[in-house]
Amino acid sequence: MSIQAIIFDYGMVLCQQDPDHHAALIRLSGLDRAAFERHYWKYRHTYDLGQLDGVAFWRKFSADAGLQFTPDQIQSLIEHDTLMWSHLSPDMIAWVSALQRAGLRTAILSNMVPDLLRHMLTSPDFAWLSGFTHNTWSCELGIAKPDPVIYLHTCEQLRVRPEETLFIDDKPENIAAAEALGLTGVLFTDAAQLRRDLAARNLLQGFPQPGEAVAGVKPTLSR
Repeated sequence: MSIQAIIFDYGMVLCQQDPDHHAALIRLSGLDRAAFERHYWKYRHTYDLGQLDGVAFWRKFSADAGLQFTPDQIQSLIEHDTLMWSHLSPDMIAWVSALQRAGLRTAILSNMVPDLLRHMLTSPDFAWLSGFTHNTWSCELGIAKPDPVIYLHTCEQLRVRPEETLFIDDKPENIAAAEALGLTGVLFTDAAQLRRDLAARNLLQGFPQPGEAVAGVKPTLSR
């Protein structure tokens, strides 16, 4: 079965955490790094589901950590959090664009919080989002990875069967959920590793590979 579409995760695949904004968040919280990460991720899934906005998320964070943030501090935390996840990976964005020019259907499937999504949809830095066939954002659906429904929804929007689809994500549990539905999953670490894994598995042969954004290619895909 040939692969007809690729679904990309956003965070830590198409973007990386900006270290300066990450450091600013830790500094503003007044916590050490380990404590910050523990409280940060505790309610992140709820935030991804769109059940919290940024203010409610940071209020839960502060209550859980025994802190009290002022409204101005909360706004600063929201801003740094948004900018932390706006640090794009140029090699990956270039590769996605090359795949799109080569005629491959593409989508983003992301666990995404509403405040970051609002920024992405209004910033000229994210004009490249319009090149995707479809984008699935968890906060809009109220469903998040690794729920099987969100993968099937994305495949339906792409008009492909799961077995015709390649899924790239940085979390093993998300890859496992995709593969259970029949998608081909590749766990992402960096572009170099991704290129090696695609070559080792004979995926995307004839198409541009990560690190070589070649336009005008009309290849035949095989898995």
